[in-house]
Amino acid sequence: MNAWAGKLLLCAALVGTAAGLGGCASAVVGAGATVGVAVAQERSLGQAVDDTTILTDINHHLLQNSEILFIKVDVEVVEGRVMLTGNVKNPDDRVTVARIAWQSSGVREVLNELEINDQSTLRDYAKDVWITTQLKIKLLGDLKISAINYSVDTLNGVVYLFGIAQSEKELDRATGHARNIRGVSKVVSHVVQKNDPKRSL
Repeated sequence: MNAWAGKLLLCAALVGTAAGLGGCASAVVGAGATVGVAVAQERSLGQAVDDTTILTDINHHLLQNSEILFIKVDVEVVEGRVMLTGNVKNPDDRVTVARIAWQSSGVREVLNELEINDQSTLRDYAKDVWITTQLKIKLLGDLKISAINYSVDTLNGVVYLFGIAQSEKELDRATGHARNIRGVSKVVSHVVQKNDPKRSL
């Protein structure tokens, strides 16, 4: 998955704060960093801060449960919707991660895209990073797409799109960009449209 390096850095930060602050300091720092980005996003500033708190809480509890799961699982949160991607060793791990995600306050939905596959190599990782990078570049370069509202993750050649689309046409463009990248075997979209009623639930 394409978050290993970032997870290792976050791991160090969480270890440093877990004993005395239970992850609260990390949530505050993350919330502060979110403000500038949230202004341009479709979701509100308050929701962006809430999402950062949920993300920090889930990562904190993943780390407490297992360092391996913490490193191998990527978590994205948009408006209380949580998407889980990554490789886990067995079905029990897949269930455990979903349970941890549901325990966080404010979670409205958990999209469990974890794969039971512990055989991924560094070469696979490099390919996935390349695909993700290429897609992000394409989204940013397309003036008809509000790229800031999309999260992208790639696992074993499968691209996962997450976020909020301005319209079905915009989402079709984003999906099309993903499908046209060499090495992509499948595109899975968990993107909701701007006017989707489920956003207000």
